[in-house]
Amino acid sequence: MKKIWVKVDPFDKDIVTTALEGGVDGIMVPDGYSEKVKELGIVETISEDGDLKPGVDVVNFKITSGEDEDEILKLCQNQKVIVECTDWTIIPLENLIAKGADVITLVKNYDEANTAFTILEKGVDHILYHTTDALELKSSLSKLRKNTETTDLTEAEIISVEPLGMGDRVCVDTCTSMEPGEGMLTGNSSKALFLVHAETVSNPYVNPRPFRINAGAVHAYCRVPGGKTKYLSDLQSGDQIMITDYNGKSKVAIVGRLKIEKRPLMLIKAQASDKTITTIVQNAETIRLTSPNGEPISVVSLKNGDKVLVAIEDHARHFGHKIDETITEK
Repeated sequence: MKKIWVKVDPFDKDIVTTALEGGVDGIMVPDGYSEKVKELGIVETISEDGDLKPGVDVVNFKITSGEDEDEILKLCQNQKVIVECTDWTIIPLENLIAKGADVITLVKNYDEANTAFTILEKGVDHILYHTTDALELKSSLSKLRKNTETTDLTEAEIISVEPLGMGDRVCVDTCTSMEPGEGMLTGNSSKALFLVHAETVSNPYVNPRPFRINAGAVHAYCRVPGGKTKYLSDLQSGDQIMITDYNGKSKVAIVGRLKIEKRPLMLIKAQASDKTITTIVQNAETIRLTSPNGEPISVVSLKNGDKVLVAIEDHARHFGHKIDETITEK
């Protein structure tokens, strides 16, 4: 997950408030102002009197030549390094990213921030945004927070749907109102996740609950920030999950609560390229997968040959992290 710090120097309450409302991960302020920030909201502060100390936990480095890159790589091993490019060319950042450096890039406007987040298609993981314009900051944070991850989705063809009997399923109630075409990636294998649509659809019996995804059985995997996965049963109130739309655009949502209840379940099998993939969900009309054009498809109306969206990976996972290891899941 991409991180955003905001530098507020000189101290400006409006900038701090805008940063907090924009959901930033940290605020850098001059010495003596950390407590003033924390009076306005709970957030990590970078200051002489803050959570992270400049010169100790965090260091600044202005790149002037290619020779600086090796020094930055050494510093990154023990400290957080804020990198400033003197003429804001992207070459030094490209080199650092290619070498695996975990740096914080100083940016002063949205264009610089967006470039930093997308260099080499991977981008830096962390920026420090410095501006004295609260309106500009608000606009930039809104755009930067919309989509910080993208997931490659592909079509899979339904090959069978089978009722299973009773089991424990998980409804994930989020703190986000989702739109049509959005949902959550879940499945029996961490390498093959189905896009389960949010409950945005009206029907004669149940009102829409656009904050909810009836995601699957307790054992299933789900996608969380940073390209990782978790078991649905491991999620808790306050955790972060990824909400993905039918174009693969993803955003972070906060879990409000889980509802784990015994319900009739069904096994869905699909074919994607040469892989047979599966998921187990509740056997009910209100649970829907997502078609390639973003339309929700009720699982009780699925037929062989129907196309749905899935995310396929080649890597296995260990404790939610991708690993290059042979693991068979069936």
